[in-house]
Amino acid sequence: MTINGNFPGETLHVHRGDTLIVHVVNRSPHNITIHWHGVNQPRYPWADGPEYITQCPIQPGGKFSQKVIFTTEEGTLWWHAHSEWTRATVYGAIVVYPKKGHAYPFPKPHADLPIIFGEWWKQDIFELFDDFRRSGGDPLVSHAITINGQPGDRYNCSRQDMFKLAVDQGKTYLLRLINAAMQDILFFSIAGHQLTVVGTDGTYTKPFKSDYITISPGQTIDVLLRADHPIAASYYMAAKFYSSARAAVNLNTTTALLHYTTNNTTTTTPTAAAATADTNASVAFTARFRSLADKKHPVDVPQKADTNLYFTLSMNAVPCPAGATCAGPNGARLAASVNNVSLVLPTSMDVLGAYYRGIGGVYGDDFPSNPPVSFDFTNLTIPAVDRTPATGNQVSGRNRRFYVKSKK
Repeated sequence: MTINGNFPGETLHVHRGDTLIVHVVNRSPHNITIHWHGVNQPRYPWADGPEYITQCPIQPGGKFSQKVIFTTEEGTLWWHAHSEWTRATVYGAIVVYPKKGHAYPFPKPHADLPIIFGEWWKQDIFELFDDFRRSGGDPLVSHAITINGQPGDRYNCSRQDMFKLAVDQGKTYLLRLINAAMQDILFFSIAGHQLTVVGTDGTYTKPFKSDYITISPGQTIDVLLRADHPIAASYYMAAKFYSSARAAVNLNTTTALLHYTTNNTTTTTPTAAAATADTNASVAFTARFRSLADKKHPVDVPQKADTNLYFTLSMNAVPCPAGATCAGPNGARLAASVNNVSLVLPTSMDVLGAYYRGIGGVYGDDFPSNPPVSFDFTNLTIPAVDRTPATGNQVSGRNRRFYVKSKK
């Protein structure tokens, strides 16, 4: 699936404080919703996109006008599909400029552009997702990472079409990095160049320099690139998976090219940024983030919590149903849970609509503020079993509908 035939889809350009109306027409054979990732949508969750949570999906042949309200966001965000795994190919950037008449908290760059990291599968993504749900195995591993839709010159299909960024020597560029990969943290770097981090997730940060970037799925990072190298060379941009736990992850590096506009004669070797399993590098980069917190960008940190909630996120291995084949550990099926409860989406009405209209039978407000059954949170050797009053072990991921009701 694509948006207007494009992969990635269109970049939306707005100013802080704008309201955007996006008309979505679904010409695919699948349900679809669009989510505005990182946009606060104050008092207007109705068009925020999560399927059957804030809205019902747009059915095949249907259309829906989505209202997107920008308030405090400034920097880079993104939009993506929010129905099953349609996000694999349906996504694009959102560029939020300062209010008209206002300036960046750093010198204005010569130009800016999105760099979107995605993934590509050789099989039909809907068939893969159905197989994944039936088997309950490990999350799907893609065949390639992409940079602005292309996996780079290490793949024959992309050798002639790899993404190229043309720069002028001596100028500064704002690169808006977006990790649209489904579930993988990525390392990114540009050979021979340092990057200055100035923002993340629609807000500015205290600037810091780094030779590489660690970016989580769904995250955006704004960086300044100074084109200060000799103009007689081109330089590889490269991204690769960070994975300390999944040995089967695709280790291929995706490439793009940074080239100076005059006298390109040589090309550098792709830079590895960091080793695939280098947890220290990943943590060290993330630990450097600080809020900008100046007079124009104050940070209001609450000093007192009204309610304490204890959430335990678990990945449970449950027995495979009779007659089925499961791909989880030891032939089991994987099932995620929060506080021993796994989510089942409604099928006839979205949760927000049912709550707003007082319609029963769609959800229940029995979601626990603490795990109702305690278990060893760190011992990986304890098998998951069905929960009964007589056991205190980790639950089996039993399905229950739930709704989180906030308390003040």
